[in-house]
Amino acid sequence: MAGVITASESSWIVPFTGLSPRQFGKLITALRREGADPVRKGRPWSLPLEDRVLLVAAYWRTNLTLRQLAPLFEVSKSAADRIIDHLGPALALQQRKRFRKDAVGKTTVIADGGYRGTGLVIPHRREPGQAELPDWKEEHNASHRKVRARVEHAFARMKTWKILRDCRLKGDGVHHAMLGIARLHNLTLAG
Repeated sequence: MAGVITASESSWIVPFTGLSPRQFGKLITALRREGADPVRKGRPWSLPLEDRVLLVAAYWRTNLTLRQLAPLFEVSKSAADRIIDHLGPALALQQRKRFRKDAVGKTTVIADGGYRGTGLVIPHRREPGQAELPDWKEEHNASHRKVRARVEHAFARMKTWKILRDCRLKGDGVHHAMLGIARLHNLTLAG
């Protein structure tokens, strides 16, 4: 079947998921353990779990319409829609069930200069008529920039997933896509 995207050909895995074939295999194993591929009554899925996960990742990465995506996996538009609706939530990063009592508490939030007057930690600015900032404020701003850069880089990496830039999802679709992409990103970082 020429021209069909499939997880059995490992060259398709990296561009659509960002995972190595080994990491993708670990994800599939984890999904099976979590019950994402149960034996159920009725008509079986037209694609194996590996291809269904790749279809969801391709949808998130490219933001193609279902009409465009379905032929690439040789399924109908409605089958692709059912696969995304079923596996999107299963791929979502699961929240921890319990947190320590004082886990969040009074958290310091660091923001950019656009949040003046909100009580958040923002960079120091020169006052009117002040030539330059004191050294300790310059040092604080340098430290602030380093922390903010990490956050901005994370945002930039998330934007490689077109679904987050040109969103057509409704309901919980954006929520599940965001959490699913976070899970794939964490797997990539974990190696």
